[in-house]
Amino acid sequence: METFIYSHLDLHVHIALFHDVSNSADIRKRIIAAATLKGEEGDAERERVNFAFVDARLVTSLLHFQTAIYQAILSEKQGALRTKTVHSEILFALNPSNNITEAIRRYGVSDTTSSLLVVRVASPDLSDVEGKMREVVKGGIEPLSALEKDTDWAAVKKYHKLNTEPAIKEAGKDVARERPRLYKADHIVAYHTPHCSLPTCSESYFVSCQVEVSSMARGRWVFALLVCIQ
Repeated sequence: METFIYSHLDLHVHIALFHDVSNSADIRKRIIAAATLKGEEGDAERERVNFAFVDARLVTSLLHFQTAIYQAILSEKQGALRTKTVHSEILFALNPSNNITEAIRRYGVSDTTSSLLVVRVASPDLSDVEGKMREVVKGGIEPLSALEKDTDWAAVKKYHKLNTEPAIKEAGKDVARERPRLYKADHIVAYHTPHCSLPTCSESYFVSCQVEVSSMARGRWVFALLVCIQ
C-alpha cells in the first residue's frame, strides 16, 4: 500500500493494488448490504467497507488514477459531489460519461474481478489502513508500479470510444504501432467530461497547471494530460 499526502487539503490518500482476488463477489455483496443496514450495525459495516473498490483493468496508469481521485476530492470539498461519497465519486470521475450507474457497473468491483485497486481518502489520523483493507479483500498486494500490466486496452478503447480515432485506426491491429500511440494519449487520461474539475486548477494551492490535449481530439477533448506542479 502507498500513501499520498495532500497537506493543503489535510487529507491522506491510501492506495493498494490487490492481485489474485478470490472474494470479489463477496465484497460486492457486502457493499450492497451495508447500504441498507440500519443502526449501529449498519454504521459499523459501512465503515468496514468505506473504500473505493476499482477494477484495475480499466486504469491505464497511476497518473490516470490519481487524477480521478483528485477530481473526486475537489468535488467533495466544493460540495459538488454527484454521488453519495468521495469513494463512489472516484468511479464517476473515471467513467467517460455522466451515467452514475454505468460508472459503478464498469469500474466498480464485479463478481469476476481479480485485480482490484482499493482506495481510502481519510484524515491524517486514520491508522492501520492496510490492515483494514486486508480484512475485506482476500488477495496479495503488489506495488503500484505493477498497475499498467493489468490494463485491458481493448476495454479502455471501447469505453472511451478510441477505436474510431484516426491514429488508432491507422495502426490497424498492429499492437507494436498502436500501443505507443495509446501511451502518448495517456500518461493519459484525465477524461474531460461535463463533470471534470479541471477549471479548479486555478486555485491558489497550485503554482502552475498545464493541460495538454491529445492530438486525436479533432476539436473535442478526448484525453487530457493534467500536469500540476505544487
